[in-house]
Amino acid sequence: RVALEREYIRLIDTANAPIIGVDAEGIVNIWNQCAMQMVGYSTEQVIGQDFVREFITDDFKTAVKNVLDKALHGKETANFEFPLITIEGDRIDVLLNATTRRDEYGNIIGVVGIGQDNTERLAKVRESIKLIDNVNAPIFGVDIRGRVNMWNQCAIRLFGFSREEIF
Repeated sequence: RVALEREYIRLIDTANAPIIGVDAEGIVNIWNQCAMQMVGYSTEQVIGQDFVREFITDDFKTAVKNVLDKALHGKETANFEFPLITIEGDRIDVLLNATTRRDEYGNIIGVVGIGQDNTERLAKVRESIKLIDNVNAPIFGVDIRGRVNMWNQCAIRLFGFSREEIF
């Protein structure tokens, strides 16, 4: 059993994805090497810290707390996007799956999150949106119900309707 636990710890620590765990009070108790490399904080700097209070931007504290609370009640969340603050104070956009953590008796003891750095992908999406918005041709999009969901600057100038009037 001890050997199995050591193997489990080694797998988490060396995984090629950031893995962050918190206990039932939201205190960090797992912080693997990938999380350390991504954010810059060592394991020693984060273990025992309140995850939401110390590492989440103010605008996402409530949402992240809600995801953790749901997982602590057995409701897991997939593909949750939120920003983490690096040791330098920069923002990294993370895509995370929050999973309920249980002891050998099935009691909920915390949450473990497995994520990925989504910063570069989101920057490309923002750049594409900016490009579409500023291109010298009217571009608009329509959803499956026929409602306009994209309306660029050229469409505004050409048709004379603002986004607010269209959406």
